Amino acid sequence: MTDNTPNRIDEKAARAHLDTILTDHEQAFETFFLARFLNLSFDYLPTEALDADKEVCRVSFPMSDMLKNPQGSLHGGVMATAMDISMGHLVQKVAGPGATIELKVQFMRPVTEGIVTCEGRFTRRGRALAFMESRLFGANGKLAALATATWKMP
Repeated sequence: MTDNTPNRIDEKAARAHLDTILTDHEQAFETFFLARFLNLSFDYLPTEALDADKEVCRVSFPMSDMLKNPQGSLHGGVMATAMDISMGHLVQKVAGPGATIELKVQFMRPVTEGIVTCEGRFTRRGRALAFMESRLFGANGKLAALATATWKMP
């Protein structure tokens, strides 16, 4: 087995990335610092759904050395963060800003390269609480992690 993990991240690339984030982030949905740091892109499907429980927030980002753990795969905390963001942005779009009450993540396989995609959706939505899930897929399209969460609705 060959280890493709670099001993250090590319310092020049990391500084350039941070400089860009510092100049163009805003404390707003989709543009806040952490979303920019992860280089997240957002897509809401289906956009004209009449039933909000059928909507999905898809969050994608490129794998980079800055996001890897020492074993060379995507760090579990990054996976959990991206999945939480996919659910939170869907809550925001449908009902306004909510809050994560609890989050459980099951890690199924490592992600080592390519574009990572999370899909957040409601599993049940009430007036005060929403039950949600987010699925994280690697570039190969295989399920790598599953998060379930309870959200406080606005």
